[in-house]
Amino acid sequence: MSKKPSKSLAQELDRYITPFRYDGSGKFHLRDHKTDEKGDLDKEKAQELLDVNKKRLIEFQEKLYAQDRWSLLIVFQAMDAGGKDSAIKAIFEGINPQGCEVHAFKAPSSKELDHDFLWRHAVALPERGHIGIFNRSHYEECLVTRVHPEILAKEKLPQELATKNIWKERFEDISAWERYLTRNGTIVLKFFLHLSKKEQRERFLDRLEIPAKQWKFSLDDIKERALWPRYQAVYQDIVRHTSTAHAPWYVVPADHKWFARVVIGSAINAALEKLDLRFPRADKASLAEFDEVRKALEKEEEKGGKKRSK
Repeated sequence: MSKKPSKSLAQELDRYITPFRYDGSGKFHLRDHKTDEKGDLDKEKAQELLDVNKKRLIEFQEKLYAQDRWSLLIVFQAMDAGGKDSAIKAIFEGINPQGCEVHAFKAPSSKELDHDFLWRHAVALPERGHIGIFNRSHYEECLVTRVHPEILAKEKLPQELATKNIWKERFEDISAWERYLTRNGTIVLKFFLHLSKKEQRERFLDRLEIPAKQWKFSLDDIKERALWPRYQAVYQDIVRHTSTAHAPWYVVPADHKWFARVVIGSAINAALEKLDLRFPRADKASLAEFDEVRKALEKEEEKGGKKRSK
């Protein structure tokens, strides 16, 4: 059974969590949050912390799965090239895939459009004991749909419900849904990877130059880039109106991928540590059964002429 991390480690990692956490208290302006923050770290030290966090996460996940009481929902939102995919790959490396599932939400299908906007996300929620990762999420329904009103028209809402208040109403619905999830044992962690326009440009150029990355590039990315100010304004609105104590947003500086991974990994581990996860203990009846099974197995060895080594 693994030991809990030392208090000094917890304190050290908190420096990479608290400054980026917004729970709805006080004012929020996206411009006040740097995209190129890297704390007191360099890449080498960040890699050390990433390795520590990966090891801790593997241990926590094993207990989460065995205890089968809590579940963890992790939401990733970002502009194109924000680093969601690479963050998921780096942070969750070594995790038992039996207890973790990633959902990348694309444009809704015709079947999904025949349901409410949260339906396809609700059916993808993690089971108890599992970690669920939303690579893009229900927040697309008040992000892309808001930037591109023509998408909303395809959602088959009765006209009288598609009013100017729809975004406020969706914020309220999402916050209520997330509160419901937390009241039923699902921990909700939301990460907005806050990328600068300059860094996005550099990453797009990399995708064009490196053959192994070209498949990620689309001309639609450039079209969306032209709407950068609009997306930033909507993201600010989302964080401002859907950050709560039970489901806060983490506005993660994303220009340095290695620093973003430290922030995300540290926040996930801190949330799991608060659950005081434990392996289930066998009851007296089970222990008695185990004793009988042990005796039967030992007799098999004795009959075979072999003595069990200790």
